[in-house]
Amino acid sequence: MFDRIVKSRGGRVFGDEIQQHDSRLQEGVNAQYLRPHTLDTRAVATPVQKTTFVVPQMDCPSEESLIRLQLDGLAGVRGLDFDLPGRRLVVFHDGQLTEIEQSIAALNLGSRRLGTEEADSPTVEEDAKGQRSLLLILLAINFAFFIVEMATGLVSRSMGLVADSLDMLADAFVYGLSLFAVGGTAARKRGVARLAGYFQIALAVAGFAEVLRRFFGGEATPDSRAMIVVSVLALVANAACLYLLQKSKSEEAHMRATMIFTSNDVVINLGVIAAGVLVSWFDSNRPDLIVGAIVFGVVMRGAVKILKLGK
Repeated sequence: MFDRIVKSRGGRVFGDEIQQHDSRLQEGVNAQYLRPHTLDTRAVATPVQKTTFVVPQMDCPSEESLIRLQLDGLAGVRGLDFDLPGRRLVVFHDGQLTEIEQSIAALNLGSRRLGTEEADSPTVEEDAKGQRSLLLILLAINFAFFIVEMATGLVSRSMGLVADSLDMLADAFVYGLSLFAVGGTAARKRGVARLAGYFQIALAVAGFAEVLRRFFGGEATPDSRAMIVVSVLALVANAACLYLLQKSKSEEAHMRATMIFTSNDVVINLGVIAAGVLVSWFDSNRPDLIVGAIVFGVVMRGAVKILKLGK
């Protein structure tokens, strides 16, 4: 009798526990399904798109470096693919298209967006070490010819050579900024860009003032032979820079002639060569001063572009 009571009570107690457990389990299930669910957007991968821009004034390695520096701090940019001969830029991104487009337009290179589509691959693989080595070579070439042209221009009294040397210095500044930006903070990059831009503007203004002084002061005729020889060497140097850049992008290492002779840097070199010929022909310093004034204007425009990187 006692055993039956214990068993009965034990069975009843055990049955009550099972019933309470089932009730709590059902409440938990109901709470789980009735609770409003929110989508974790961080877990959803944003598709990478590629936007193609045509950039008519992107004809030199320095313009490529300017664009790289301008887009350096944008979080949505996943990769850049440059086509200097075709004057085109492809930006791989996962958003911020408006900001990307405005940043490129701020450089005043005549950029225009052609279209946007989904990218086949999420990024463009770039050889960072190779890119750094290339920038070092370009920096060395441009800075070396800045010294050569500046020294020769002062000795030969040629403002065309002096102005072209500042154009070489402007390109060297851009390459130096690109190297400095690797591993550096955005604030440091902006500070160096402002310093370089203002320094370049000061040199261009001083150059304009010297052109005016010589134009109205009756300065002696410059040495035309020095102008031609050094400008030819500078032309070769600029063509070598374009070749190296094209070689780094293509295994064929082939470059169109139109790309070389429509480059702003090469056009300037040809202008100084032509000025040297005209100086020898007319025995006058006017052709040299005119070309010098034009090149100082180009240098001023380059300084403004560098200053925009400091904003």
